[in-house]
Amino acid sequence: MNQDPENVPTESSTAENSTTESVTPPQRPNWITDMRTSEDWWAIWCGGTLLLICMAAVWLGRPVGLEESIAAGEPMDVVSPLKSFLAKPGGWSVNPLAGLAGNWIGIAGALVTIGVLFALAMQLRGRSAKQFLVAFPAVFALAALAYVMAGQEVLKSYNLEYALWALLVGLVISNTVGTPEFLRPAILTEFFIKTGLVLLGAEVLMSRLLALGVPGVFVAWVVTPVVLISTYVFGQKVLKVPSKSLNMVVSADMSVCGVSAAIATAASCKAKKEELSLAIGLSLSFTVIMMVVLPAIIKAVGMDPILGGAWLGGTIDSTGAVAAAGAVLGDDALEVAATVKMIQNILIGVTAFCVAVYWVTYVERDPAGPRVGVSEIWYRFPKFVLGFIAMSVLFSILYATLPAGPELVNAMIKGSTKTLRGWFFCLAFVCIGLETNFRQLLPQLKGGKPLILYVCGQSLNLVLTLVMAYLMFKVVFPTTATP
Repeated sequence: MNQDPENVPTESSTAENSTTESVTPPQRPNWITDMRTSEDWWAIWCGGTLLLICMAAVWLGRPVGLEESIAAGEPMDVVSPLKSFLAKPGGWSVNPLAGLAGNWIGIAGALVTIGVLFALAMQLRGRSAKQFLVAFPAVFALAALAYVMAGQEVLKSYNLEYALWALLVGLVISNTVGTPEFLRPAILTEFFIKTGLVLLGAEVLMSRLLALGVPGVFVAWVVTPVVLISTYVFGQKVLKVPSKSLNMVVSADMSVCGVSAAIATAASCKAKKEELSLAIGLSLSFTVIMMVVLPAIIKAVGMDPILGGAWLGGTIDSTGAVAAAGAVLGDDALEVAATVKMIQNILIGVTAFCVAVYWVTYVERDPAGPRVGVSEIWYRFPKFVLGFIAMSVLFSILYATLPAGPELVNAMIKGSTKTLRGWFFCLAFVCIGLETNFRQLLPQLKGGKPLILYVCGQSLNLVLTLVMAYLMFKVVFPTTATP
């Protein structure tokens, strides 16, 4: 799930182009415009800004004599000055307010920090900061409610994490009374996810990323094209799906990376808007199910968290859902799951380019059609991945070269950025719930072929990914992901 809102056809644009039945690639902005308005780039700017501010706070507030104490082998605790100003609801047993007691200042600090930063980003992107500020406190309150529900002592013992409650809160609203219109300016699912993942980059040291990347490439880049091609052929030869474009969009959505892959592929094969909506609906629905069920299965069978994380990273469609599901299994599983997903995300641009070439060359066979350029890969590439890698490189260098680097970087993560990352993911899953209405999908599932296609393709994906993850992380590279 890595789409940019500006790349998704809006209702207004649909009305203006009522005679156009297909999703066509948008006019490409120049570099400066793209970096000023694109959601992917702004995720990098916002995440990078937060990381630099949080690191500066730790550096300026470091204890006197820290370097000398570390050099002498005398451990010294380093605490971020921002820790008391950034918090989330805590645990409770009987009274929910107990989960909020003592954390009010930190919760308010997270609200103000994220609200002000994103309002500024919206304004600079040419959106309405005022509308965002009106809606954001309500969306934040729903995320806080999810945290409170997850903090209940009994429920917490069953590992029912905040992501599940965040989804349920959003789903209950969207599938009962409906999502209020005034909330929509703050329903920024992808923006929240991407910014959170840029923050995650500081937690994944480059040495670990490179080590995990070797087996991760095999899990993501070998299985994904096999599943995509197999699902497309299955849909055409066995299910006889009438629309080749629908077949391709569903196949790419399920095998590559959910919504973002669906949007990129829909533009490449000129899929109808209804076909794109159906693929996205299927992706969101199964994401909700898989992010809850797969971690439960992994725990129930006693699967190794590293193997489980690799399995999650290669199968769950949404990047944010992968991170949330991985977090249920622990930090090591989260690291592996997010890394595998990041590697898989790179295939979005490659897939869109290959599909475009295939469609122009074999499906449409239109000599007068537009020629596909290699630059299409760059336009489709999820830019926020660059932010993840850049933060990983930067903080790996700081970790290794600064005096007391490990203590300072760890203090920053534990005292501020990890808390903010949690809020971003929680907000994202509230938004996923608010955007998902199961009733709207029912008319588009007539005949059942798209659903059968998705279920069969995802089943193949689950099996092949698990086999490849086992071979790579447990047989060929058994020590690469060892904590």
